[in-house]
Amino acid sequence: MTEHAHWQDDEAHRAELTRRMQRVAVVGIKDGVADPDAPAFTVPQVLAESGIELIGVNPRVPHALGQPTLPSVADLPPGIDVLDVFRRIEAIPGLADELLALPPERRPAHVWLQSGIRHDAAAARLTDAGIHVVQDACLGVYVRRYRR
Repeated sequence: MTEHAHWQDDEAHRAELTRRMQRVAVVGIKDGVADPDAPAFTVPQVLAESGIELIGVNPRVPHALGQPTLPSVADLPPGIDVLDVFRRIEAIPGLADELLALPPERRPAHVWLQSGIRHDAAAARLTDAGIHVVQDACLGVYVRRYRR
């Protein structure tokens, strides 16, 4: 997936990203067993149904949507277009630390913080390192809007 020379978190860039993304890692993915209506299950389900390759990341959920998950972002393979995040706000700085500890070639191109999740300081650190950040927006809404 080629990148814009100048990324901005606006509707046009979100739409293009949503149309073009092929491989998404979902941090905090749920398996749908305890709560089949949990956004951390239903949003990844929408992504998978849209033909997006998913990689789940959750140390407490060994499988989600029929696939094994990874225990941590340290285990991410290269080539992740978007890291979709379902974590509490207070966990975002630590997640940014984990991402920045990865070699640059294994870092995701974009980090998408789901609805209600915004952490400007962590987003600035990621952006300074060349990772584009979307905050406080539901990726599932964008997939439904721009990929179907």
